[in-house]
Formats: sequence, C-alpha cells, structure tokens
Amino acid sequence: MIPLRDPDTVMRLSRLGCAHQTRLSFMRVLLRKLRREGWRFDRPAWQIDAKGVGHAVYRARGPRRTYCLVAFGHDLPEDQRTDRVIAEAWDATFTLVDGDPSPDDIARLAANVPLQEAGRVSDRELVLSRANRSARLWDHVVARLARGAQPDPVRLAEVGYLMRTTAVYGSGKFGAADHGALSGRALMDGPFRAEMLTVWLIRAFCLDLVEHMARATGGTDAVTLCPDMRRGLGIGNSTGLGMAPFLVNHPALLNAWISARETALARVRALPAADDGTRRGFAAALDQARTLVAGWRSDHPYQRRKLALLARDLEGLRRHLAHGPLLGPAPWDRLWTWAEAKLSPEGQDMTLSLMLEPHGALVDDLAEEMGADEAAQFQIDGSWDLRRLGACLRRHYGWALAYDYTDPERCAQFWYVSEAKQEPRLGRRAKDAGATLEQPLDIARRAAALAHDLRAASDGTVAAFLTRAPQHRRIVRRVQLCARAPYAEIRDNLIDAGTRPIDMLRAKLSFFGATRFDPRSDRWVRITMFQHAPFPHELHHLPEDAWAYGPVPLGALA
Repeated sequence: MIPLRDPDTVMRLSRLGCAHQTRLSFMRVLLRKLRREGWRFDRPAWQIDAKGVGHAVYRARGPRRTYCLVAFGHDLPEDQRTDRVIAEAWDATFTLVDGDPSPDDIARLAANVPLQEAGRVSDRELVLSRANRSARLWDHVVARLARGAQPDPVRLAEVGYLMRTTAVYGSGKFGAADHGALSGRALMDGPFRAEMLTVWLIRAFCLDLVEHMARATGGTDAVTLCPDMRRGLGIGNSTGLGMAPFLVNHPALLNAWISARETALARVRALPAADDGTRRGFAAALDQARTLVAGWRSDHPYQRRKLALLARDLEGLRRHLAHGPLLGPAPWDRLWTWAEAKLSPEGQDMTLSLMLEPHGALVDDLAEEMGADEAAQFQIDGSWDLRRLGACLRRHYGWALAYDYTDPERCAQFWYVSEAKQEPRLGRRAKDAGATLEQPLDIARRAAALAHDLRAASDGTVAAFLTRAPQHRRIVRRVQLCARAPYAEIRDNLIDAGTRPIDMLRAKLSFFGATRFDPRSDRWVRITMFQHAPFPHELHHLPEDAWAYGPVPLGALA
C-alpha cells in the first residue's frame, strides 16, 4: 500500500495553482458516462436567421431522462461585447431544461433567458449561461468558410475557441432548480454534471452557428469546417473572483475531490509492474502533452514562467523515459519518486495526470466518490473536550498558527460581496472601504484566534466553550471536519498580501477539466473547455477519452 500524500504538501496554494486536468475531471467523466449509458443527441429546433438571431434546441436523450439546451442567438453590437460580469447583453444566451420544452416554454424562456440576472427561470431549468463571440476569430472563420476556404489553422490554434462563456449559473440561481433538487436525477449524480453538459452542448451550437452564418453569406460556395479543425475548437471561459471562494465555502466537497485524485495516484504507484499497454499509453499521452504545452500561450509573466518550467520538465520526463524506468519492479512509484525529486510542481502535477491516463480500469470508479453530503458535515460535536479540539487544531492548522497577524502584510486583503452584482470581490485593507463587511474567508486568522482563546479556557466541552465564545463556531466546525477530511482546507493565509486568487481558480477549473490557463491578472483567467472533444454526433464513433491532451489521431473514426 502507498500512503496518500500529506495535506501540508498537497493543499498549499503554490501546489493547487499548478493543477492539471485528469481522468477524474468532470468534463471527461461526463462524456464517458454519456457514451457508456448510450445517450443519443439531436437538434429538434433551429430557427436562426442570417445574422445569428433566433433560437435552437439541442436534445440529449438517455435511458431514463431527457435534457435540452435552449440556445438564443442575438445581434450584439461590437461595442457591447465584454467579458465583465456587469454586461447586460451577449451574443448568445442559454438554459438547460429538464425534459422537452413546449412552445409555451420557449416563449417563456425567450422573455427571460436573454436577460440573464434580470430575468427569471423555473425549477424545470437547471443551468443559465451566456457567451460572446471571439473578436479575434469569429468573423475570420465566417468569411473564410463563406468563400469556400478553411480558416487559418495558426489563428485557430492561437485562440482555441469561437465563443467564450462569461457565466454558467446553476444551483438555484435566478429561479433554476437548486443543487438538492438534482439528487437522484439521471446523469446528475456527480459534481457540476449539469453545468458540464450545458457547456458541451453550447460548443455544438457555437460551431453549428458559425457554419450557418457562413452559408447565409456564401450560399452554395460555402463549406463546413473540416472535422479536425472543428474538433480543435473548444469553448472559452472567462472566470474571475466570483469562483475563488467556492473551495473555501465547500470544504467537504474539496476534500472529496482531492481525496479521489490522491487515491488514484496511490493506486497507480502501488502497482508492482507496468505492462506493454500502459507503458505505450503513458508514452503516447506524454507526446500529446508536449504538443499541447508547445501550443499553450499566455502573455501573463506568472503563467509564462510556469509554462517554461513545464516544457522543460516534460522534456526531462521524455529523456528519463528513454532509460526504461517503467521496465523494473514498482515502476510507477519509482517514476513518481523521480518526478518529486527532479520536476517543478507544474511538472509533477502533469506527471500525476499522465500516470493516471493509461489506468482507467483502476481509477475511473473514484469519479463516483467525488460528491459530498455537506449538510451531514455541518453539525458541531459539542461533546468534544477542549484538549481534543486543541490537539486537532494544532495537527491540521499548525500552518495557520505560524503567522503574525499583527503584521499588516499578513492581513492586507479582505473578501467582500459587491452590492451591485452580489459577486465576491477582494479589497486592500489599507486603501479600500468595506472591510467592515468582510466575508469569513480569513480561515488562518480565525484558527489563530481560536488557539489563543483555547489557551485561556479551562477544561470543558466544546458546547460549553461555544456558549461563552460563539464567534468561534465556524472555525470549530472546520477543525472537526478536518479530523475526518484531511484535504478540506487550503493551507494558506487567504488574506495575506501575497495571496494570488488565480491559484484558487486554477485548482477548481482543473477539476472541471479546463486547459490552456491564461491569467489576465492575478484575479481572473481565461481557459478553454472541451477542446478536441467529440461533438454529440461523434461521441459513439471516436475512441473514448482520447481527446484530453490533444487531437484524436487522424483515421481514428470507426
């Protein structure tokens, strides 16, 4: 047996900010499930004019349930196109409906979905989303296809998508079905399944729309994108601070995600030998990963440094593989030990991803253990004595007790919620107003305050202590959770002057399955989703899971 890695190593922001997609990422889990359960797809409605205005319906039919993406296209003036959450109009808006929408449903949705936050949907709708066309690519692709030519492959590769979502809302927002209502529904028995299905179907709409507009312009001269180019286009996404607090506010869920990944790594490391198939699978995935990284671009200095390290590490891994490290006993454990000694955190996390790749039969079942009953974790056990609480606090929050919170740099930032958009924001305590409205994301400082008050407390129970000091309820709950969920806490001070929210964003997005992380600042990032993935009409004809590191090889169609 191989022990799971220590949370003090795994849960640092510097490590979480290097995370990559794996076989357990939600996009990949979704497509495997759709394929294995025999889901079928069609497009029962397409009422879109030459300017891209109108609506379409994309239907996913499974053994026991049907879901439909209702997409609305709009004629958005160029000067209104923005990634910012304060936007009030978009090129396209979407909702995922449980079942088949009736004509009355379409009319109701047409009056509300294009308004996004200003509209309201019903509990038949599961997700609300919107997207904008890529200013760098959309018109180029339409023009080329309209005159019978394919677009410039270099430009396609540089951008990687034709539309970019600016929000994918689920879990009860704006009247949609809340998270609990999805429990037990077909396909929805895992984290973010509804959101991932929505984005995948949005991608199908996006590519259909660009070809439709090319036909409207070019008539019989127009052509469609060649399948390889088409598949190479994913869906872009702009994600900012609104996503960052999620990992803090859902510690039990975070523990489930990290535990599944760490268990998968431990299972692979424990294998006594590597057969020919897994060695070939690892080598092929490595080659694809090197190609992916070579085409991954970012203008942000932080990401450019990390990309340089990753490219260097993958070349070092390729050279090391040539010496036959997978031929002897305990090959995967020896490979991992080498990676920990020789590679940067970026390279180590990519090596983890590559090691899982040829071992689907060994690790894919863990995808079904990545949910969490958070309500069951909420109750505080008041019967604990204070000695036990203090020991648990020191064991799991020793990192937090090492900071000096009288130093302004250690408390330089504060999290709050904007009044205008009800979205999380990050302020600077020394210059920004609003610190009195600070959100309770200062976990490290709260742990230190609890430790201070415990030192002055007499022996007794947690219940008695909290009647005297109820301000510690939140942190006591988290300490007790960490006793049974060791990966529940990010082990860094989230209000420190040096904290980079993009590390939190990347950690969550890697579990989604995102690629091509491109920070635009330390507070928001662009990514690509489902790039190289099969479209609905291809899902049952392309090799399963062959798309995550790059294009499916030519000739792979069945």
